[in-house]
Amino acid sequence: MYATQAMAFAAPLAKELDENKVTPGVLGFIVFAVMAGGVWMLMKSMNRHMSMVNFEETPARTPAAAARSSQESSEESTKSRPTSAAPKSE
Repeated sequence: MYATQAMAFAAPLAKELDENKVTPGVLGFIVFAVMAGGVWMLMKSMNRHMSMVNFEETPARTPAAAARSSQESSEESTKSRPTSAAPKSE
């Protein structure tokens, strides 16, 4: 169906409509209901995913504890280094 044919068919119907009484009709309700159902499902999914998140924070470290842990990690890295790459063969 071409647009001109659709306009010719709809023109007589438009004269019968009351200009002060325009409603979205059944199609508008169906679209709104589908959108509301989609939003409800998204909120339910978001609630499920947010309940899996752990919001507990680790306690803040003091500067002395931070310095001590960095010193310990540097000592551990020197201990784990190999002293020689490979034994020499003669």
